[in-house]
Amino acid sequence: MQRFSAILFLSILICSCSTPKKKGNVSVSGTIQGLKKGTLYLQKIQDTILVNLDSLIIDGDPKFTFQTDVQEPEIHYLFLDKHDGTQFNDRIVFFAEPGEIIINTSLNSFEKDAMIAGGKNQAKLVEYNKMNKRFNERNLRIIKEDYEAKKQNDEEKLIENDEAYKNLLKQKYLYTINFAINNRKLEVAPYITLNEVFDANVKYLDTVAKSLSPRVKKSIYGKQLLEYIEERKTKEANRVDKNTKD
Repeated sequence: MQRFSAILFLSILICSCSTPKKKGNVSVSGTIQGLKKGTLYLQKIQDTILVNLDSLIIDGDPKFTFQTDVQEPEIHYLFLDKHDGTQFNDRIVFFAEPGEIIINTSLNSFEKDAMIAGGKNQAKLVEYNKMNKRFNERNLRIIKEDYEAKKQNDEEKLIENDEAYKNLLKQKYLYTINFAINNRKLEVAPYITLNEVFDANVKYLDTVAKSLSPRVKKSIYGKQLLEYIEERKTKEANRVDKNTKD
């Protein structure tokens, strides 16, 4: 009996050691309503490549939990492979930072229905995305009106739409720059600048960069923004120099 107990204890110990529970300073959990089968991946960009950090096979239970480590707030992705044979699989973007992140969504509208509760950067990203959605919807209306105007050869309407588009673009860029400056103590500031207004006048990008807190300047996205601005300045200086010589 003692020998059997010893063997049983040893078996349990071996199983425990062979399947360690992943730990980290970030917990990502939630529910995907309607999902019966599929594979969920936790991903991030590493050295310009999208890599899988962890994966979970969903089989009946729509709930999920991931544990990961981050050195600083950084964009991560939740990617769902539905195993349905289609190419239209979905990916949710969120800011991972130490603490608990809860993502609830649905199978049919995986990205659109996503409700994300996380840290300060995630809250600000949600705030920005709500406003950015309005800009995108207005842009789609202009595109639709422009299409109809072309069909009817309405030159006056086409000119009006062109002006409306320029004004909309200007509004989006000004809103984004101001949003970044107002949130200069968070990593979301350089991130949205790089992703939403990278082609803005370099002086506006420089204004954002100079406003960033010392800590954020040293962050992943802070460094990327500073490097990108320097590249832009070098290219523009070379262009001016070339035009002068010509």
